[in-house]
Amino acid sequence: MAKKNFKTILQLIICFGTVAALIVWRYNAMTIQDKDAMFNAFKHVRWIYLIPIFVVAFFSHYFRALRWKQLLEPLSIYPSTVNTVLSVLIGYLGNAFVPRLGEVAKCTILAKYEKVPADKLVGTIIAERAFDMVSLIVVVFLTLALQYEIISPFASMVYHKMFFDATGHFIWLRILMAIALMVAGIVALVLLYRKIKDSKVGHIIKGIAEGLRAIAQVRNKWKFIVYSILIWTCYVGTAVIGFYAMPEMEHTPVLAGLAIISFGSIAMIVTPGGVGAFPVIIAQVLLLYGYNEGIGSAYGWVSWAAQTLVVVVLGLIALLFLPIYNRNRNAQI
Repeated sequence: MAKKNFKTILQLIICFGTVAALIVWRYNAMTIQDKDAMFNAFKHVRWIYLIPIFVVAFFSHYFRALRWKQLLEPLSIYPSTVNTVLSVLIGYLGNAFVPRLGEVAKCTILAKYEKVPADKLVGTIIAERAFDMVSLIVVVFLTLALQYEIISPFASMVYHKMFFDATGHFIWLRILMAIALMVAGIVALVLLYRKIKDSKVGHIIKGIAEGLRAIAQVRNKWKFIVYSILIWTCYVGTAVIGFYAMPEMEHTPVLAGLAIISFGSIAMIVTPGGVGAFPVIIAQVLLLYGYNEGIGSAYGWVSWAAQTLVVVVLGLIALLFLPIYNRNRNAQI
C-alpha cells in the first residue's frame, strides 16, 4: 500500500511539475504587450456569463449519463438516472485532481448504490472512452473541413511535431515499434487470459470484455449517436458563450468554438483537467483568428477556470446529494 501511495504521489509531482514548467515557459515567451493585454482582459471579464456556461456544462454531463445508461442496458443493468448523473458528476470531480481517479470513482459509486458488479461498469467506461476518441477525431476533421484555410496551418504544425523528428524525417521506426508493442501486448493478454480465465482475475477481465462489447449491443444506436452529438454540441456551446464573457472576443465567429473544443480536448488528455496545457493550446488556436497571445491566454485561463469551477461545484453537490437521495429512495422501497 505504501509503495502504491508513493507511486501515486510521485506521478502527481511529475505531472504538476510539468504543468508549472509549461506555464512559466509560455509566460516568459510572451511579449510585454501580450502580458499587458492578458491582464487587462482579466479585468473586464463578464462573470455573469458563468450562469449559462454552468447550465450548458451541466447538460453535457446529463447527456453523458443518459448515454452511459444505454451502454449498461445490454448488460442487464438498469440504474436510476439520478444515480447515474450524480456518479458522472463525481467522476469529473475526481478527474480534475487525479488522472483516471474519476473513472474508478464513478464506477465504484454506481456499483455501490445500484448493487451491480463494478467490473462490467469498467468495461463500459473503456468502451465509452474509445468512442469519445473516435468522436474527437470526427470533430477535428469537421473543424478542418469547415475552416480549412484558417485551421490547416495549426493542424499542419501539430502533425509535423507529432510525426517528424528534428531533422524533418518521418518517424516510421517509432510508429512501427509502437504498433508492434501494441500487437504483442494484445497477444500476451489473450494468452494470459486463457490460463487464468477461471480465476477471480479472469472473471474480472471477462466482465470488462462484456462491457467493451456493449457499444455493438446498444439497442437504439441512433439515440446513442444523438446523445453523443448533444454532448459535443454542449462543449462547443460553452466555448462560444465564453466569447461573450470577454468584450475583446464577443465578435469571434461561432465556428471558432469548434476549433477550441477540437484542440482543447487534446489538452484535457495531456494534463489533469487540462491545467496549464489548455490555455497554451487555446492561445495558439486563437492566433489564427487574429487575437494576440495575451488575449488568447486570457480566454484560455478564463475558460479553463469556468470549466473547473463547474466541475468542482457540481461534483461537491453530487457528493452531498447522493447519500440523501439513496436514503430516501431505500426508505420508499
